[in-house]
Amino acid sequence: MTYLKLYGKTFLYTILSLLISLLFITLFYYFNFINENIYKILKLLILIINIFISSFLLGKKASSKGYLEGIKLSTLIIIFFFILTLLFNEPFKFRIILYYFILFITATFGSMLGINKKKIKD
Repeated sequence: MTYLKLYGKTFLYTILSLLISLLFITLFYYFNFINENIYKILKLLILIINIFISSFLLGKKASSKGYLEGIKLSTLIIIFFFILTLLFNEPFKFRIILYYFILFITATFGSMLGINKKKIKD
């Protein structure tokens, strides 16, 4: 049960922080503080940074094999985004597969770094 609780908290933290940060970026775009090209880049950067931080924190809480924790988290996030893609009838393109691959690598790398930065108990 604690296993599901840990992933649930991490997943909710990721989704909520994504929604809040993307809301601010969208408001900046709406009021013409940033142009369209910067908006697209910021959306991707916010997603990558957010997933990296979430997987880093998950890796710090893991006992061993941080890459597996990142793979599990990235799979959960990719399934969530895939379901959203299906719900909004977005055509499945190579760009989306590349997008999911970037998310997968980011989460795996973040949790690997997180487990290496874990404090060792003496």
